[in-house]
Amino acid sequence: MLKNFKFIIYTKPFIAFIYFFIRMYAMTFRFKVENEEKWKKHLKEGKTVLLCVWHQQFFSAIRHFKTYANLHPGLMISQSRDGELIAGVANRTGWHTARGSSSKGGKEAMEEMIDHLNSYHLGAHILDGPRGPIGKVKAGIIKMAQESNAIIVPFYTYADKVWFFNSWDRFMLPKPFARVTLLFGNEIYFEQPQTPDQFESQRLYLEQTMITRLLKG
Repeated sequence: MLKNFKFIIYTKPFIAFIYFFIRMYAMTFRFKVENEEKWKKHLKEGKTVLLCVWHQQFFSAIRHFKTYANLHPGLMISQSRDGELIAGVANRTGWHTARGSSSKGGKEAMEEMIDHLNSYHLGAHILDGPRGPIGKVKAGIIKMAQESNAIIVPFYTYADKVWFFNSWDRFMLPKPFARVTLLFGNEIYFEQPQTPDQFESQRLYLEQTMITRLLKG
């Protein structure tokens, strides 16, 4: 019985149902977006922008990120079965998904993301996904930004009424009718590192910049 259920949840009809359920659920949020126009201006000027977020907070942005569909944004998602579900939702939101992670297919997915950024100039990345550890920036974001000459723009989500899951990332789910804020931080641009120590310094700088906005739950 459980095996059959697991099969069902990865089918296209079920993924479509999940997508519309998320859309309807998120429509109850009272939404506020802050500091968005600054990076959009860079995009209009022909620059490449790479948005980044903690795994804990990405759900709250799904509704608003639908508005970026006409910009052909890209997103890297793991090849796991759970990733299949997330990718299905992202594709229906208008995002191109490159499939891979540090555990499987990461090199190919990263190359696909870099090509996509160079072509369409907008992407997003979940910094500590898909398995953590929480608050740990993985090196891929730095390489993608450098290879595409992208500006990194952190973003954070908050809500006045939330549930926190008992998961590795303390996943945050806003309650129905919560006041949800999507805040874009100041843009970060890294010069091409000349040594491994410089590369690590850039990764650590991004981690320390964003860790202060990680929610304790």
